[in-house]
Amino acid sequence: MPSFKSQAFNFIIRNRHLLRGKLHKEVFESEDAILPFREMCEKGTVRPSSLPAGISVREEVIEGINSEWISPKGTSTEKIIMYVHGGGYVSGSCNDHRAFVAKFAEYCGYTCLVYEYGIAPENPYPAAIEDSVKVYRWLLANGYKPENILIAGESAGGGLCLAILLKLKELNINQPIAAVAISPWTDLTCSSESYKSKNKVSVAPLNSWFIFGKAYYCNNNPENPFISPLFGDLTGLPPIFINAGTDDELYDDGKRFYTKAKKSGVDATFRSGVGMIHCYPFFAPFFKEATEAMTEISEFVKKHLR
Repeated sequence: MPSFKSQAFNFIIRNRHLLRGKLHKEVFESEDAILPFREMCEKGTVRPSSLPAGISVREEVIEGINSEWISPKGTSTEKIIMYVHGGGYVSGSCNDHRAFVAKFAEYCGYTCLVYEYGIAPENPYPAAIEDSVKVYRWLLANGYKPENILIAGESAGGGLCLAILLKLKELNINQPIAAVAISPWTDLTCSSESYKSKNKVSVAPLNSWFIFGKAYYCNNNPENPFISPLFGDLTGLPPIFINAGTDDELYDDGKRFYTKAKKSGVDATFRSGVGMIHCYPFFAPFFKEATEAMTEISEFVKKHLR
């Protein structure tokens, strides 16, 4: 049973609309909801000077893509986590993910490179995956060995990091040593049962995943595996760790991908957080379930990057 602290914390997050004076959860009706959503996400920006002691941030433009190196003090310069931010493919930036990525880097003990891939509707598919492959190629061209690169991401970024693996396989580019996907969005057709059954307990605005998905895949087939990695040939992928909360519309996306990966011979691990919300490990250390999940994820990262 979830701890009292996690239940209280999750209740507040789920019902944050009440704090804004609204009786009902927000419903997304069209793409018009995207810009206000993006602006809301950007309000969570954390300046580099406000990060925990020992975390440094260095900006760099890589292949025309704004990026940040977020490094705990004393970390190896030879090993890297290529971090793929979330945001439903319609939002997300170095700014609004700085605190999340810094926490991930601090727990894992490795430098994270986060970058701003093109987001929809201005930059629909294939912008995100093409930008991601550019960054990965740049890392290889600048001396990083595949066995010293781990790809990680959350939400849409979790799904994108899995799609990147499929794209690298298609391009015959050496895979990274492993991947971590937290609450990954693997099916942009939104066909899983959890999209219907988890609405009341999920933190996402109603209908938001459908709006985000259509903005991203645009006129393309959403079953394209580079859009929805669930539909890809998963054979030959590196070890993958997936974490998902049961009170999340994307829960089945992570579980279904894991099941298919295992059947395809992939060294895959799946952890479900009972009663937990979307991307709950990032709430560490506020409640024990989040801390335990982030600790397990960091142990997976250290095991493979060592």
